[in-house]
Amino acid sequence: MFDDTSRTGGWQITDVEGFVHLIEHIQDAIVAFKFVDGQPTVRAVNEAFVSNFGYDRERVLEQSLNRFVVPEWLLAEAAELDQRTESGEINYRQVQRRTADGLRDFLYRGIPYEYGDEIDGFAIYTDLTDIVRKERQLKVLHRILRHNLRNELMRITGYLNDLIAGLDDESELKTHIEETIQSPVDNLRTLTDEATQINRVLSASQDDLTEVDAVAILQDSVKRLRRQFPGATVEADLQSTAPVVATTELRTAVDNVLENAVEHNPADAPRVAVSIESDEADEWIDILVEDDGPLIPEDEREVVSGRAEITPRKHASGLGLWLVKWTVETYGGNVYFEESDLGGNRIRLRLRTTE
Repeated sequence: MFDDTSRTGGWQITDVEGFVHLIEHIQDAIVAFKFVDGQPTVRAVNEAFVSNFGYDRERVLEQSLNRFVVPEWLLAEAAELDQRTESGEINYRQVQRRTADGLRDFLYRGIPYEYGDEIDGFAIYTDLTDIVRKERQLKVLHRILRHNLRNELMRITGYLNDLIAGLDDESELKTHIEETIQSPVDNLRTLTDEATQINRVLSASQDDLTEVDAVAILQDSVKRLRRQFPGATVEADLQSTAPVVATTELRTAVDNVLENAVEHNPADAPRVAVSIESDEADEWIDILVEDDGPLIPEDEREVVSGRAEITPRKHASGLGLWLVKWTVETYGGNVYFEESDLGGNRIRLRLRTTE
């Protein structure tokens, strides 16, 4: 038992059985090992190791860990990590390891600790296989779709414009083409633009976050909305400044919400109200965009908010709301869908203050 809190970061470890219980039920695969002739020899494994790697405890105990989990062509990499652990260094690395069912990707942590005159250690493996593979697949799909789809759309748009230009302004064929073909092409172009914006948002890192004045962004967005839709009534009740943790991509999310409030409103004179609220502790700032248009369908709100699974029948009709949600989530905030006193939607973008 340990009672030296300076060595345990404040922990008072008096219940060894409690820690054994924790390790046995944690979802990461954990191996306790000792070094024998430079090889990590298994002393104990938890249940997650058995289920993730597919090897029975009795089969691996007192055996070289590398013999079971390291592919032959990665033995040099494993040896380097073992040397670092044996010298007392902590290792963090994404690795590929062999399981009873084949190769899988893991986040590996090698944690050394002194045991008498020897250095033993723990190997901790977090299975990243599904995440890594989906990430690679999405990157490939995104690059192919963004490049090929955009190029093909440019060609189609060019042909379509040439065709329309060659027709008489009063031609029924011209009207038919504009009504039946132009709109789907414009929709596809919007989707590709939103996909590009989403990729830019999801590729950003925490290091990109900075202080952004939400009021300045809202003021610019409201001006653009009034110019773009002169028939709409756009009210803005804003304070002098509202610094939040974000990037300049916040402007794209705000523009998206404002434009949707008008474009999806069939009224001749849509109403939009923009305001800002702060919580009592000044830790969060809410950007509120309200309208008097039809409510966003409940299924769509449920899916985007995460309260319902995406299915062939339940999914957002476009990428706009996903762009808004993922942008705000990147900043450590969230998006809420409510009903407005105006009779329509209230979209609440909750952001952290720089305090």
